Amino acid sequence: MIWSSSLQNKFLARYVSLPNQNKIWTVTVSPELRDRTPLVMVHGFGGGVGLWILNMDSLSARRTLHTFDLLGFGRSSRPTFPRDPEGAEDEFVTSIETWRETMGIPSMILLGHSLGGFLATSYSIKYPDRVKHLILVDPWGFPLRPTDPSEIRAPPTWVKAVASVLGRSNPLAVLRVAGPWGPGLVQRFRPDFKRKFADFFEDDTISEYIYHCNAQNPSGETAFKAMMESFGWARRPMLERIHLIRKDVPITMIYGANTWIDTSTGKKVKLQRPDSYVRDLVLEGDRKQIQGGRKWCDSFPVPGVKDHPAPAGSSPRRRSRVPRTMCTRTNLTSSTRWWRRSATRLIELLSLQAEEKASESLSPPCLLTHPSVLSSPTNTCQPGRVLGCPQGRATEEKHS
Repeated sequence: MIWSSSLQNKFLARYVSLPNQNKIWTVTVSPELRDRTPLVMVHGFGGGVGLWILNMDSLSARRTLHTFDLLGFGRSSRPTFPRDPEGAEDEFVTSIETWRETMGIPSMILLGHSLGGFLATSYSIKYPDRVKHLILVDPWGFPLRPTDPSEIRAPPTWVKAVASVLGRSNPLAVLRVAGPWGPGLVQRFRPDFKRKFADFFEDDTISEYIYHCNAQNPSGETAFKAMMESFGWARRPMLERIHLIRKDVPITMIYGANTWIDTSTGKKVKLQRPDSYVRDLVLEGDRKQIQGGRKWCDSFPVPGVKDHPAPAGSSPRRRSRVPRTMCTRTNLTSSTRWWRRSATRLIELLSLQAEEKASESLSPPCLLTHPSVLSSPTNTCQPGRVLGCPQGRATEEKHS
């Protein structure tokens, strides 16, 4: 079983049934560590809980970690979403809140990657009492679409490929049309996936996983299309609304140096929230989704040392940077192993500092690693084997 052999900490993988009969595929790591606010991680477009497998042990060393497949993605139920952008977004956010209530989680450190960052921010606007700290990793859908083409960052090849079919169909329709050749397409357009997970899988497991995540009924994918103006921008940009998040909710934003996401967003968020805690980190390295280095860990404040937000009208703080030496492709595998050892220290520093204050804080190490894990309750595909948790072994939580 891949999960059993990959994770060192205790974990529980199961379906959580919501009152409306939808099911959310959920993985909980270190469920026995209930004395601290749990970390809840929300994956990005086209992925699932397996995206976090490189980080699960490190991030659950001091607290319980929950991650789940968004409604309409992965192994979770795939209902019909509203076709308007506001309705689709609200459906996602409501499902997250219903999941939290069903799980009995009073409050959480909420981390979102890409589309997950957009939805985590929307959730924080609507349910600020439930969010101790909001962490956004390469968040999608924040800026307005630039009118000057020169201001648009050149997207990677896989984004161009997806964008080329947007006008005619859902973003990942080409994978479903490809049928058995789908995993090969994933490998062709995202060869970095295999490198990222080399410590876990030497074969094409990851490519197959991503394919099976997206070979099913495109429920969440259709909702995503309703929410976007084009692949890189949202119809309802989050920068126009982020000021609505309550001032006492701290925000940490993390970007890879070569990400195609607009990294100036962090500075703009700071300017909109001058009296709130906002930290903006850009990690240097050769990879779009980076595994950082020791200096990044050391750059965080130690417990008990206050890190005041910048006063109104002051210039934004300089962004923390990570040396390239830890991020080259040649030492990618050793960097991954280093993170498993170092992430625990990073998280402990942040969480202790936050617990001494009224709001908890945490910044993830390489929480940006794309895919691995899935299969829907009504799905004929069997990507659940990627997690080593086939349908017959999955347990289900039911709540009245």
